[in-house]
Amino acid sequence: MKLVTFTTGKQSRLGIVRDDQVIDLAMASDGSLPADMLTFLQWGDAALQLAREVEKADGRHPADGRHPADKAPSEWRHPKAATTLPLSEVELLAPIPNPSKVIAIGLNYMDHCREQNIAPPEAPIIFAKFPTSVIGPGAAIRWDPALTRQVDYEVELAVVMGRIARRVPAAEALDYVAGYTVCNDVSARDLQFGDKQWVRGKSLDTFCPLGPWLVTRDEIPDPHDLAIRSTVNDQILQDSTTAEMIFGVPQLIEFISRAFSLLPGDVIATGTPDGVGVFRSPQIFLKGGDVVTVEIEGLGQLTNHCVEEPG
Repeated sequence: MKLVTFTTGKQSRLGIVRDDQVIDLAMASDGSLPADMLTFLQWGDAALQLAREVEKADGRHPADGRHPADKAPSEWRHPKAATTLPLSEVELLAPIPNPSKVIAIGLNYMDHCREQNIAPPEAPIIFAKFPTSVIGPGAAIRWDPALTRQVDYEVELAVVMGRIARRVPAAEALDYVAGYTVCNDVSARDLQFGDKQWVRGKSLDTFCPLGPWLVTRDEIPDPHDLAIRSTVNDQILQDSTTAEMIFGVPQLIEFISRAFSLLPGDVIATGTPDGVGVFRSPQIFLKGGDVVTVEIEGLGQLTNHCVEEPG
């Protein structure tokens, strides 16, 4: 399934994208499912199963008082209120607009290490991106040019947790994953390298675009075998594969969950491949008016525009 957080201009809703339509899950389940992604993930496998029934039923809900999960899709009826909307008529927000935390991994691609002529790390390098940096598809990446003049792009596979994970072994780690989305780990390089640590330069407001949707884990059999690419103004600048990851998703979850708990909706940005602007010759940094698209095979494209905003 492709799960989305969307709005029609009034309030955000939870939906399933199917072809060029969005099914409003709360309405289509007659209120049996929540209207927000975080609560949906907290409800666990039962919510996922019911959402699959809603998708099969094509936006219908039960004709009597029985719980939707107790009825076959053929028994569901079309409600009076519209539960299916054209995708073109809604605004997609970040699939997880309010994660409790965004954990990012540095130097996790072999080709990214090669472009810097450095040895790969012996253990995952963890830093944080504050949740206030999260934006969705089509939103503006904004920064004050008096604060930073070295804004960089980084396409990343983002893992979204579906269960509480604490001290989870790698062999069981994928069972705790709800699904995957695309992340642009936007980075203010002058702040990152000037501070001698990464959090401020990685966490400016709008510096964590996520989207366009959350693809459930069952749709991605192997997250370590996906084409991954970024373009700026239609120029391809990163073009690689997640097979270049040094530490795979199970190893990252094992490593992280030994230190602190991962909660439903938490996001792990798993690192970026080579081709980032700071290590190119000549260097390429984002500027106002640029359009950045990051994409991953099977997960879709995430496009944002850039705005330099003095003050």
